[in-house]
Amino acid sequence: QVQLVESGGGLVQAGGSLRLSCAASGLTFSNNDMGWFRQAPGKERESVAAIRWTGITTYYPDSVKGRFTISRDNAKNTVYLQMNSLKPEDTAVYYCAGSPRGSGRYIYWGQGTQVTVSS
Repeated sequence: QVQLVESGGGLVQAGGSLRLSCAASGLTFSNNDMGWFRQAPGKERESVAAIRWTGITTYYPDSVKGRFTISRDNAKNTVYLQMNSLKPEDTAVYYCAGSPRGSGRYIYWGQGTQVTVSS
């Protein structure tokens, strides 16, 4: 019953921007930490952004810090990833994920959306 559906991916030139959206249903959205992950061909899945259920605390790895911004709108059950100054190495399938408060583990996952950055 739980569904996370990503949208907003596509092809963009290096230096450009995209905004990904993740619409959630079947869960108590406000009680979940939310995150974005990506997986490039031949590489391991990695976290690129996370936001706590409070909406106050966020996390970004150094690879995207200053370029990516995660946000959430609990009224719309939606989490966003704003990606600016995109680089070819950002090319990957991007996944939305949910972690129930206190669980310490992402248990809900979306199907992914492709982001391709050309040079």
